Amino acid sequence: MSTSFEKYSDILLDAFMENPKHQEIAQKKVEILEDLMDHHGLDPDSVLFIGFSPGILKINAKHISITEVSNDVVEYLKQQAIKFDYIERDQILDKFSVVVAVDEYLTFADNDEEQRDLVDFISKVTNGFFITTLRDYKNQDFRDREFSQPIMIRSNTSKRIYLEHYDFDQQDRNSCSGTSYCISDNDVTVIGPFARRAMYFKQLAKFSLDAGARNFLVHKNLMHKSIIKKNYEHIITIRF
Repeated sequence: MSTSFEKYSDILLDAFMENPKHQEIAQKKVEILEDLMDHHGLDPDSVLFIGFSPGILKINAKHISITEVSNDVVEYLKQQAIKFDYIERDQILDKFSVVVAVDEYLTFADNDEEQRDLVDFISKVTNGFFITTLRDYKNQDFRDREFSQPIMIRSNTSKRIYLEHYDFDQQDRNSCSGTSYCISDNDVTVIGPFARRAMYFKQLAKFSLDAGARNFLVHKNLMHKSIIKKNYEHIITIRF
């Protein structure tokens, strides 16, 4: 059964392939991952990517796996001659040195309990570090939450505009329905809507510690920028 994040990964892949600087993007993403691993003194044997992330194209690890992606992502990685294993999320039995789930993976949930379940799942599949990203919802003006900062990707033959809209629940302002739009010269592709829920640093820290985490760190000097929006997200590493 596909997940919302699997479907969301399709638009990430689309934007990545459309970007004429995709090789530079992949290199920059893997350099951030390497900086994080160096910070923790980690030389990973195995890395699990949840969803599509350009870093998978460049990372140096003995064993690379990926989950929560569509067949389009799998076929693209095969075309790039990337050696990896695709695993259905509910079929993961191994533990990985590093698990990477960026682009606010933990916000793809209906409620707090689903977010806690996601953190519990992560704790069960890693014996090392979990790398993820979140916006600073606590210090974000609510008026800035309705739309992402759109980005335009221009190739030699066309241009595309990527935009996200978040329709917040009037009774619960941490809960919203998120829809992604890809606007090209001739049409509009709509992906979603997806149930989304804000997650706060302290909330993630508590869920992680409850799941057995030994260390939680919001990195001050490294930020993540999505392929499909200009918003920056804070990078968080959690050691299990």
